[in-house]
Amino acid sequence: MNTTTVTTKTTVWLIEDNADYRRMVAWQINQISGLYCVHTYSTCEQALAAIRTEPLPQVVLCDVGLPGMDGITGMSAIKALSPSTHVIMLTVHDDPHKVYGAICAGASGYLLKDASEEAITAAIHEVLNGGAPMNGRIARLVLGAFAQQNSTPHNDYGLSAREKDILQYMVKGLIKKEIAEEMGLSYHTVNNYLRRIYDKLHVHTRGGAVAKTVEEKLLKGREPA
Repeated sequence: MNTTTVTTKTTVWLIEDNADYRRMVAWQINQISGLYCVHTYSTCEQALAAIRTEPLPQVVLCDVGLPGMDGITGMSAIKALSPSTHVIMLTVHDDPHKVYGAICAGASGYLLKDASEEAITAAIHEVLNGGAPMNGRIARLVLGAFAQQNSTPHNDYGLSAREKDILQYMVKGLIKKEIAEEMGLSYHTVNNYLRRIYDKLHVHTRGGAVAKTVEEKLLKGREPA
């Protein structure tokens, strides 16, 4: 398997079965300075075959409702082969359970297909900076689903007080650099804490950690950071 190509542009792959929409989004991405849609695929199977031979993409936009392997399963397989690749789910589905499933499976963000060109561009830049893009409509649906869960924490996963502090800042939307500044830590130290947090929560991304923290109320009773 190849390593990510060193390039001045952010490399993007698009997995989408609607040919017209696929061409439109790829064209839009390629009009944006600093972004390059290298490949487009109509199925996850095609993308997974390519990821074993092609330079790894930095970002993948992936539809959920694909023929054959569904987008969430495909996204998990992509993350297994290329953990550093950010996957943004771009779809018409707004089922909060699908959204949560995608985030826990490793999605870096989630946008509906009616998102504007500017929103898609902003989402790509946000994941590259450690964020987890999710539009307001999707966020409300997910939070509504979380609110229906049992209010008692299921498990604290052995998180230390410092790890919970970092999670608290993540839930507030701070990126790694901002967390380091708030806590008086180095960026490298925060990065090490995040790796331990991901291991303990059994997730692979910032979005997965935030989703599990909110759903299982892991910070319940803590003073606001």
